[in-house]
Amino acid sequence: MDSLTPEQRHRNMAAVKSKNTKPEMLVRRYLFSRGFRYRLNSPRLPGHPDLVLRRYRTCIFINGCFWHGHEGCDAYRIPKSNTPFWEAKIARNRERDQRVQRELAEMGWHCITVWECTLSKERREETLSSLAFTLNRIFLRDHAHLSYPAMDEESSVERAAETVFDPSARE
Repeated sequence: MDSLTPEQRHRNMAAVKSKNTKPEMLVRRYLFSRGFRYRLNSPRLPGHPDLVLRRYRTCIFINGCFWHGHEGCDAYRIPKSNTPFWEAKIARNRERDQRVQRELAEMGWHCITVWECTLSKERREETLSSLAFTLNRIFLRDHAHLSYPAMDEESSVERAAETVFDPSARE
């Protein structure tokens, strides 16, 4: 049974913010200190991802374990009061998350989800370094095709930086 009145519970739940949360700030500070640049809550993309790294074609979602129904996590427990409402709400959140990530993948974006529980003090460094490693792998894989064709010695095409030196032209 809930120890708070319905009005108190409503005020508590309404006060939960969705932007600039502690887990989001941890990830943002880490990525920025490592040279990654991003945009926040891009309104142009489906689902308004928490972080958008255009250079890496990657969207990062930082999910709270309770609100997004993280299976196997201690922080995800359905409240004992108003249980049908919470089950339906969390199921809608999960469906929306899957739909948004599918839409972003169809648009060519990579999606990474960072769960709140993986940012605990014991697991934080491992999670954040893994995130940076993944972003670098995505960048290298997406930009591997940008190789320049080798030019033959006999090619008549001159490069802009290679001017032909003709000593007789000095006069």
